[in-house]
Amino acid sequence: MNSVLIHTCCAHCAAYTAQHWREQGYQASGFWYNPNIHPFMEHQSRLEAIKKLAPEISLPFTVSEGYEMPEYFRRVAGHETDHCRCCFEMRLTRTAEVAHRMGIESFTTTLLISPHQKHELIKEIGEKIAKEKGVNFLYADLRKRYSDSRHITKPMDLYRQQYCGCLYSEWERYTEPEHK
Repeated sequence: MNSVLIHTCCAHCAAYTAQHWREQGYQASGFWYNPNIHPFMEHQSRLEAIKKLAPEISLPFTVSEGYEMPEYFRRVAGHETDHCRCCFEMRLTRTAEVAHRMGIESFTTTLLISPHQKHELIKEIGEKIAKEKGVNFLYADLRKRYSDSRHITKPMDLYRQQYCGCLYSEWERYTEPEHK
């Protein structure tokens, strides 16, 4: 059976994403690595939610050790207008490396279900990393299923975030009218 390691950023996006890849014939596993999520308590709230969801949907789940917040800020510093690229590269590279180490042939991300993410950029970065790391990147535009994922998780009373995760997205969410 084909296997896929799914980078997970939150429980609500993971629920349908895991279901989708299973329906495509993949043995799905989840992976948590999000040094971009701030502040630390936001990071922990999201991590606890996905830890609660994983057994509910029978999703084997691995958590990357540590919280590499300083490394995230080093990479983004001076590239604030392109912070998403830095962030996607950091998280998808780690996911591909872990997939390779675990003998999982493909990787993807729950970011692909969010209507707020830059899909073309994620796809470009994922495909580049796939070539570098020798692991397949699976792309699927799941944005139309975003509400399905939230319906799956709503009865579970899981923590639900109000912004993408980084300080830039929080700032955009609460200060810029075009992001509301």
